[in-house]
Amino acid sequence: MKIKKGIPLIDQHNKNYLYGNKFGGNYIPETLKKPVEDLTKLFEKLRYEKKFLKQRDYYFKNYVGSPTPFFKLKNLTKHLSGAEIWCKQVSKANGGAHKIYNATVHALICKRAKKKYIIGDTGAGYAGKMLSMAAKKFGLKCKIFMGTKDIVRQAVNCRAMRKNGAEIVRVNSGSKTLVDAVSECMRYWVSNCDTTHMCVGSTVGPNIFIKICAWSTAQISRELMVQVKKEFGKVPKKLKLINCVGGGSSAMGFWNEFIGYDRNQVELIGVEAGGPKNSKRHAAPLTNGAKIGVLHGALQYVIQDAEGQIEETESISAGLDYPGVGPEHAWLKDIGRANYTTANDQEALDAFKELTLVEGIMPALETAHALAYVKKKAPSMDSEQVIVVNISGRGDKDINTVANIEGIEL
Repeated sequence: MKIKKGIPLIDQHNKNYLYGNKFGGNYIPETLKKPVEDLTKLFEKLRYEKKFLKQRDYYFKNYVGSPTPFFKLKNLTKHLSGAEIWCKQVSKANGGAHKIYNATVHALICKRAKKKYIIGDTGAGYAGKMLSMAAKKFGLKCKIFMGTKDIVRQAVNCRAMRKNGAEIVRVNSGSKTLVDAVSECMRYWVSNCDTTHMCVGSTVGPNIFIKICAWSTAQISRELMVQVKKEFGKVPKKLKLINCVGGGSSAMGFWNEFIGYDRNQVELIGVEAGGPKNSKRHAAPLTNGAKIGVLHGALQYVIQDAEGQIEETESISAGLDYPGVGPEHAWLKDIGRANYTTANDQEALDAFKELTLVEGIMPALETAHALAYVKKKAPSMDSEQVIVVNISGRGDKDINTVANIEGIEL
């Protein structure tokens, strides 16, 4: 099943909400079917409503800070030589990451649904931080579900969530990371859906949450398309769009407007978390041959054992530390529209330090995985090759993690 021109990617599923007839769907318990159906009906109405679109655009401009900057990384280009390296600095958005787009839209939906409470999951802390910000902005009460392992390594964002008035619900089950936070958040919603709206922080979960997240973050590529054409006069003949991939929300937002281009002109490259060097643990289901399974209500590639049990993942990056991946990414991989690779922890750490020192931009460790690909591949490319990397998040949240690894006392 190929991509159809003129139809938004989020709508290119069959009647069972499957992309490519094999990824996604709504594999959910009976108790979740009614709230998912209600949210689906509401969103399908709002996404075409002029009043809602006007609201969204107003807050994207005046609250999120759209458009975010697009510019050439001159020092890095010179330092690495080879390809011309540009960035879309989404980390300049309010709060420091792409998650603010999804959080803002969910808060607007919550208000329209006349619900007072909003809940969400988080790994790197950015989805939680942004949701707490949006909740405060729109007068909503907020709970954030977060694994205890991530609470320790993302203390900076946790402080921000609490400052914004959000309650952090500690998740001690399983690997105590993002995968468990999503599960607990969904369980809570089942019992409280009459008064509570749920925001899933990435392009994962039942189909409606994939749609809302991808639709929200697509603002990034809408901006980028305008900026690229303004800078180059047209879309370059040799363009690579590089993005980190965990659940996949920032990549879907970054790529959306360019997916319809021929892959020989616009190459989409997703960089997953390869985990510690010389370790069997990773968070790269697309690259490392994971099998298809159901996770959080959707069919996707899932890191699992021979019995189908989800295996624990490991990554220096909390935001990429997830055993599955968004169904749209699974489909894009299968049809060859996007290519996926990995960067290990050390490569990401090296890229984190390099951009900070060479350009004075401190990227999130998630983003650093994409930069590791650039660091490795750009020198061997010719000068006509244009690379654009999504600086999807700010690195201040990772200072403690990096300092601990480097043996630096703060």
